[in-house]
Amino acid sequence: MSKIKISPCQLNGTVSVPPSKSAAHRAIICAALSKGKSILRPIALSDDIAATIGCMKALGAKMKLHGDVLTVDGTNTLQTASAVLDCGESGSTLRFLIPLAAVGGVSAEFIGHGRLPERPIGIYLDCLPLKGVQCTTQGGLPLHIEGTLQSGIYSIPGNVSSQFITGLLLSLPLLDGDSEIVLTSPAASVGYINMTIDIMKSFGVTVITTENGWKIQGGQSYTARNFTVEGDWSQAAFFMTAAALGGTVTIDNLNLSSTQGDKACMEIYARFGADVTADDKGRITVSHHTLHGIEINAANIPDMVPALAVTAALAEGTTVITGASRLRIKESDRLAAMRDGLSRLGADIAETDDGLVIHGVGSLHGGSVEGYNDHRIVMSLAAAAVGCDGDIIISDRESINKSYPTYFEDFNQLGGKTDVILG
Repeated sequence: MSKIKISPCQLNGTVSVPPSKSAAHRAIICAALSKGKSILRPIALSDDIAATIGCMKALGAKMKLHGDVLTVDGTNTLQTASAVLDCGESGSTLRFLIPLAAVGGVSAEFIGHGRLPERPIGIYLDCLPLKGVQCTTQGGLPLHIEGTLQSGIYSIPGNVSSQFITGLLLSLPLLDGDSEIVLTSPAASVGYINMTIDIMKSFGVTVITTENGWKIQGGQSYTARNFTVEGDWSQAAFFMTAAALGGTVTIDNLNLSSTQGDKACMEIYARFGADVTADDKGRITVSHHTLHGIEINAANIPDMVPALAVTAALAEGTTVITGASRLRIKESDRLAAMRDGLSRLGADIAETDDGLVIHGVGSLHGGSVEGYNDHRIVMSLAAAAVGCDGDIIISDRESINKSYPTYFEDFNQLGGKTDVILG
C-alpha cells in the first residue's frame, strides 16, 4: 500500500459527504428482498457496499449500478440452494446476512478478509442452532451454515454490536411464525437499530418495540420502492474536526432528522467549543473557536472516537472518552491505534480499558504514523494536519476505499495539501 503525506493546512469551503454507508447497506438488503424493482440513490461504491451488493447477488438478487444509481430486482432472492458469500472486510455485511441466508435455507459459506475473520460472531453461534441452523466454524470465518431459520423467541445480550440485532430484525419478518427479540441487557448503539426499523418500514415491513426488545410479526413481505440514501454523519466528523481545529467547513447534505447515532457529533463539537450552526436544508457549518476538554460516553457513537480524539488532542484541558471497548475489535484496535498515532504526532494521550484520556496540547509536530489498514484511523489522522507544525505521513492510504474512496479529493478541494508516496 502507498502512503499519504499531508502538509499543515486549513480547510475552508463546502463539501458533500458520501451517502450513509449504514443506510445504504440496509436499503440494498431491503430492496433485494422485495419482489420487483427498486431504485436507490445515491450509492457510493465503497468496498463495504460492494461486498453487500456482491453477497445479495450471490443470494439471487439482480443489481445494476449506473453512476450513483442502483437498480435492484429481488424477485429471485433466496431462491438459490447454495452460495459463497464474500463479505470482504465488512462486519455489517457479515452480521446482517448470516440469519438472512438461513431464512431461505441456503447452504452458505461466509468468508472475509483483513481482520473480519477474527471479529465476533458468537451471538449467532449461540442462538441460531437453537432455531434450526447448523453453524460450522473454528470460531470465526470461514463459517458454514445449513438449515432453515425458525421463528420464536431470541434472547440475546444488548451490549454487543447492534449489527446482530439488525440481522435478526431484517430476517425474522420473512418467517411464517411470529418472533420476538428479548434483550438480556440494555442495547448499545440504539440509533443504528432505529435506522434499521425505519428503513424496513419504508419497504413495507413493521417491527413493534417492546420494553426489552422487539416483536416481529411473521409472514410479512418487503415492497419495492425508490429510496434516497441520506448523507453520512460519521464521514462528516472528519471535516468537522478539521474545521474545529482551524477553518470553516459546511457539509451540505446531512439530514437533521436522521436516526444515525453519529448525528450526536454536532452536539459534541459544540460542547468542545467549536461554532456549530445548522439551517433547515441540512447544511451544517463548523468553524474554529477556542476548544476545551469534555467528557464523552461513546457507547452509542463508537465510530466517532478517532475523529473526536484528534479534536481532544488540541483542546485545552482534559478529555475523557469512555464506553468504547468495542473499538478494540474493529478493523484495528482503534483505541491503541489512535493512542499510537497521536502520540507520535506529539499528543498527550493514554488508553484505558474502554476509552482514552487526552490532555490537550497547543500544537502537534507532525511525523510518520501507522494507518493500521483502517479507514477511520487514516482519515482522522489526516484531519490532524490542521493542528500540526510539520508534515504527517500516514501508511495504508488505500484503506479509505472501505468507506470513502474520494476522501482525499474532497480534503484537497477544501484546501488540504496531500501527496501520495508510492511503495
